[in-house]
This record gives sequence, structure tokens and C-alpha cells, in this order.
Amino acid sequence: MDRFVSNFTNRLDAKGRVSIPASFRAVLARDGYEGLCVLPSLDSQALDAGGNALLSEINQLIESYPPYSEERDTLSSALLGTSEVLKTDAEGRIILTESLKSFAGIRDQVTFVGHGHKFQIWEPETFRVHLDAARAKARDLRRTAGAKGKETLQ
Repeated sequence: MDRFVSNFTNRLDAKGRVSIPASFRAVLARDGYEGLCVLPSLDSQALDAGGNALLSEINQLIESYPPYSEERDTLSSALLGTSEVLKTDAEGRIILTESLKSFAGIRDQVTFVGHGHKFQIWEPETFRVHLDAARAKARDLRRTAGAKGKETLQ
């Protein structure tokens, strides 16, 4: 599979390292990106992470605006300007920088959450709260979509 799926919670070790889940490392290896691109999420108190697929999506978004436009510069600053390339060690571990940990409120554990083309890194309790809200919204969206489907059949 070439998508990040599922979620995993891992501890930071005494040196501040955390293991990227094996299934996520396999996707990154197939993607061909050396290391891991990590940036603060624009939409939540989490970190977006990935390789070439994530960077390609960011570049497509930025390039959808004219060169030197305010929108393009804003997106470049917010996305590329806050990105960090982290190196993975032989065991598939990374060290999150203090600025990344501070943004996401990470202390001694992280939850890795698959989002298809990217994954997110969360403080575990913050993710649990987010997941509860996301499930409630997803149920509402499903009901709304189901109601719209019934309307088109009539």
C-alpha cells in the first residue's frame, strides 16, 4: 500500500527519539524521500509529515497562485518556511525539534495518524479529543450526504 493508514502511539525514548511506525516507514521508502518532511499543521495542533507526495501537494497548492502574488508568498511562508527535514536513523527513529514539539504540545508520547498522502503527529490526548469530534462530524456528513442522495432519487 502506498498510503498512510491507521494510527499508532509511541513513546519518546530518553534521548528524545521516537520510532516511526514500520508501515509508515515502508510508504516513505517507496515514496523515495530521504528523511521526513515535518511542518506545523495549518488546521490543528498537530504536525503534518511525509515525503515527496506531501511536498508535491504543497507545491501544487503554492503554484496554483501567480508568482510573486501575496497568496503565493503567504502559503510559501506558512508551509515551506516552517518545514523541517528530519533524518531517520537506522532503526527508523526521528528526533522532533523543540519548536515542533512545542507547537503540538508533545511531551513523552506521540500518536501517528495516517491521512493517505501524509500522516500527522499528535500529542495522544489531543488526538483523542480531535478524533471524537471528527467522528461526530463524519456521522453528520454521512447523514447529510445520505439525505442529499435521497433527494436526487425523488
